[in-house]
Amino acid sequence: MHFNRSLAVLIFIFGVVGNILNILVLSQRAYRSNPCAWLFLVLSIVNLASLISGLITIMIDGWTTNPTDYMGWLCKLRAFLVFSTRTMATWLMVLATADRWLLSSINAHRRQHSSLKNAQRWTAIIVILSFALYSQQLYCYEANLMDIPLKCYGKTVACRFLTDLSLALVTVLIPIFLMILFGSLIISNVRQSQRRIHTLQLGSTGVATKRPLGSHGENSVGKFRQKTDRSLLRILFSQVILIGIFTLPLCFAKFYLSFWDDHGSQLVLAANVFVYDLAILIYDISNGITFYVYTLCGGTVFRKALYDFIMSMKLKMRCH
Repeated sequence: MHFNRSLAVLIFIFGVVGNILNILVLSQRAYRSNPCAWLFLVLSIVNLASLISGLITIMIDGWTTNPTDYMGWLCKLRAFLVFSTRTMATWLMVLATADRWLLSSINAHRRQHSSLKNAQRWTAIIVILSFALYSQQLYCYEANLMDIPLKCYGKTVACRFLTDLSLALVTVLIPIFLMILFGSLIISNVRQSQRRIHTLQLGSTGVATKRPLGSHGENSVGKFRQKTDRSLLRILFSQVILIGIFTLPLCFAKFYLSFWDDHGSQLVLAANVFVYDLAILIYDISNGITFYVYTLCGGTVFRKALYDFIMSMKLKMRCH
């Protein structure tokens, strides 16, 4: 109860504020055409929905009776929204790593696939499949259950196993594996590009080149885009590492509860509930820290965008 009263409220406040700031910053005109920035924008919206649907009932439970424990429709709706939004969040990260891999490729045909239109198309597919995958929760989850640590949980062993397997494989393990795979491919592409640039520089030594008129502005735009891409890449790698740290404990906790022997003492039951609640809160941290990852790891690009947004808001308020 103390954890629900303090840690859940802390995660909720920082997570909601951070994701709202992400939405406001990443929706600026300078980022709208960048597919990776657009994916981070949608990710912030999904994380915000996940925090609201998942943490409000936990915070209520710290002060009074949790309504999902005795209201069947609310139990089903919360489970459906929480699991589907969490799945969307991890697969949007996979999509962002795939986009960075395409953009970093030395193959021009692959780079053409890194576009805003493709990012939007695949985002729609991820949203639809995530909702379809966890539509089972509308049947499986039930309130007022007895002899298990949670009153709002899967009503049969088959339902619990299906939910746990979906969470472990589809929501956590497979996305993390794909993030690591695409991350390795990105590093390989960057090294190939560096070797290619080094070779071209050696071949052009001593050869004078003429800069065309008007190229200064084009170079400035190109440098800004490259700087933005490098910042987004740092953000991406940081988020992949943190997602792995914060999501795996919930998978282990859910599998343990699904096969837990319900003949233990009340102390063992209370300990299991505490461990599960703690694992959920740890998972929710991954949905709430994106803004702080962007600020710390995004370099001057994201911090400048945040500063410009704050200054523009101050200017509008003064004008009003």
